[in-house]
Amino acid sequence: MHQLPLSGITVVSLEQAVAAPYATRQLADLGARVIKVERPGEGDFARRYDTTVHGHSSYFVWLNRSKESLTLDLKHPRGMEILHQLLAGADVFVQNLAPGAAGRLGLGVDALADRYPRLIPCTISGYGTAGPWADRKSYDLLVQCQTGLVSLTGTAEETARVGISVADIAAGMYAYSGVLTALYTRATTGRTHPVEVSLFEALAEWMGQPANYTRYGGSQPARLGTQHATIAPYGAFPTADGRQVLFSVQNEREWAALCAGFLGQPVLTHDPRFATGSDRVAHRDELNAIVAERCARSDAEEVLKDLEEIGIACAGVNDVAAFLDHPVLAARERWREVAVPGATVQALLPPADLAGLPARMDPVPAVGEHTEAILTGLGLAADYIEALRTDAVI
Repeated sequence: MHQLPLSGITVVSLEQAVAAPYATRQLADLGARVIKVERPGEGDFARRYDTTVHGHSSYFVWLNRSKESLTLDLKHPRGMEILHQLLAGADVFVQNLAPGAAGRLGLGVDALADRYPRLIPCTISGYGTAGPWADRKSYDLLVQCQTGLVSLTGTAEETARVGISVADIAAGMYAYSGVLTALYTRATTGRTHPVEVSLFEALAEWMGQPANYTRYGGSQPARLGTQHATIAPYGAFPTADGRQVLFSVQNEREWAALCAGFLGQPVLTHDPRFATGSDRVAHRDELNAIVAERCARSDAEEVLKDLEEIGIACAGVNDVAAFLDHPVLAARERWREVAVPGATVQALLPPADLAGLPARMDPVPAVGEHTEAILTGLGLAADYIEALRTDAVI
């Protein structure tokens, strides 16, 4: 039996929605014991975002495999006492509660450092725990708007949200890597460093290129649907069978190959309108008209074949159903079955393969499924646990 890299690490998480659960699921993927503390009865509100996956939320199923669910009323003294028993033996504490809530519960970074000097606290907030917006609630789309991402997404006529929770995912990724870094630092130096990530600052980092372009170019990148704002030709073009093919020309060698091998007009290689990348962007409409006319003469598969033969990166524009049946995922055996309460679902393996180590793909828990086992592991007697249940502490 192979030991996963984070076996022996215990994470206690007061988590909800997407960002924190995404960070802790990745820790669980690597073998950490993740104890998810939920409200008695209802649990994480993300459990009720939808009911499309055998009666469960598509978000929750994605974010919460391989965890243990413990229900606790933290407003009750006995509930808080149990949480502190868990923290005394934990390595990491993750929380993305509402602004100020952790501090009001006595779970602020300074209080935890005084009481548990080896515990690594990880705080995920909307706009940071200090500063003028520290008290604001924040959700993914609000942050997409505040960072300017929505202004870059969509068509010339209309803005659009990114189709996934990109701010939450960015924050979850930085929380995950931050915790790993803090664990490594603690192991090598003995020093403990709290981790703090905000959704706003995580997505702000991902806005680096358009930020540079806007600050030093005088205007922000244009909103062009599938077309790339600073490279041409780079976008999706309709084909004769009503499908779309997206391709990209990244350099002058590829541009020459496209002109000669696909467009059938080698003379365009040195046309002053299209001679450089900047020229092609400046004359995008004229260039796109030439490309669109050529694509409209062939079916999608023929266009893809022709482009691949001359070394141009290209792809069909899939919907989600086509992605689910993608031949790369099938051939590389990336799908696994994961249990959810009352059923099983298909889930993708974690993207980072560690040679020789199998992926952990344990079940998604029901609300409070592990409460009794966790409390028994803390040494609490059966009659005391039953009294906690009677008093709605668990």
